[in-house]
Amino acid sequence: MIVMKFGGSSVADASRLRHVSDIVKTQLEKKPAVVLSAMGDTTDHLLEAADLALKEGKVDVKGVEKLHQETVKALKLTAVQKDIAALLDELSRLLSGIALIRELTPRTKDYLVSFGERLSVRIAAAFFESIGMNAKAFDAFDLGFLSDSNYTQAELLKESWDIIPGKILPLIKGNVVPIVTGFIAKDSGGSITTLGRGGSDLSATMIAAACKADEVQVWKDVDGILTADPRIVKNTKPVGHVTYAEAAELAYFGAQVLHPRAMQPCMKTGTPVLVKNSYNINAPGTRIESVIAKNSPVVRAITSKHKVTLVDIVSTRMLGQFGFLAEVFSIFAKNSISIDMVATSEVSVSITLDAAYDLAEVKKELGKIASVEVKTGKAIVSIIGNVKRSSEILARAFRTCQLIGVPVQMISQGASKVNISFIVNDTEAAETVNALHIDFFDAQKMDQD
Repeated sequence: MIVMKFGGSSVADASRLRHVSDIVKTQLEKKPAVVLSAMGDTTDHLLEAADLALKEGKVDVKGVEKLHQETVKALKLTAVQKDIAALLDELSRLLSGIALIRELTPRTKDYLVSFGERLSVRIAAAFFESIGMNAKAFDAFDLGFLSDSNYTQAELLKESWDIIPGKILPLIKGNVVPIVTGFIAKDSGGSITTLGRGGSDLSATMIAAACKADEVQVWKDVDGILTADPRIVKNTKPVGHVTYAEAAELAYFGAQVLHPRAMQPCMKTGTPVLVKNSYNINAPGTRIESVIAKNSPVVRAITSKHKVTLVDIVSTRMLGQFGFLAEVFSIFAKNSISIDMVATSEVSVSITLDAAYDLAEVKKELGKIASVEVKTGKAIVSIIGNVKRSSEILARAFRTCQLIGVPVQMISQGASKVNISFIVNDTEAAETVNALHIDFFDAQKMDQD
């Protein structure tokens, strides 16, 4: 068994659905379960409709209706028209309620955006059936996706691990191709919830891990994980293999191909994740697994995170005193500020934050125990790879920075031991990433692991 997940751009219209069906057909012998996102920009259209109902008291589902009805017509799916009409009618009634009371709670918002996935799987399953596949549409909450009630960013309950295989494996054994909604679940009260960032990918990896699938294929609109951001570096290359930890670091520091949350179920079971491009099916993609081959490149990728703030905190008064770092971090926690990188000594600590935070109150509180300097306009450059060879990587990286005249302002090695990150000025980040990419990927290659 395998799980195949297709994102919104991959199922954007009738032609894309035909293309997806061709991909699925080639893998029928592997007994796939298929997970789908909402079609194209449907989620945005749903939120726009809610905003119109909320602010102007008007109900308008034309944006959502047009795409789905045109797709049904183009694919000649008369049998599913009744189901689609019923869902659109349910959506209109929901919007009428929002327009009437002029309120959109998180629970109602989750109910609203669920229509995108619920519509897409019904159309896709009907089309797959029309071309000879034994496909059937399912809402994920009918297949064991149970969550808490933290609407808009719900977490799946541990019971899901037992219920999901009990629901899906009999379908697979019966040669049914389940077409399942990504992104949504239900809480114990029966209300629809959404799984937050990376939710559709999480739906796929959860099915794969719970059902002990051979692999989960996540079909995107890129050739997998790349050696750098193609908007910054022109001659990027696909990364053939990375570990779960490396993929998580890449995602956190800017390479938004697969959210770290989505990898957690597969990390737990060791299920491989294959990131493929539905627009370029011949590209090999990126395989994410527990361990990778010894002949993999020492550096997998280089990424950057922009609009970063650097905070230097120094206190000679606290020299050797117990609790200095605890007090520093408690101040940030109290103000709900998340820290990216940390570098410490006995009397000082340097940290990086997202530039969006207001630091006035934090600076005031920290000022009671230390001197504080806030530096804005910074960027984090991260090198992901085999940090067992960190001295070798650092020597080359610092030599490159020296050659292009870019000073390194702070350095940190992640606890996962797969990344080395350092701070440069935001205006110098692109030049730094390009220069490092040339050295590590375009010049004579380093030895393999």
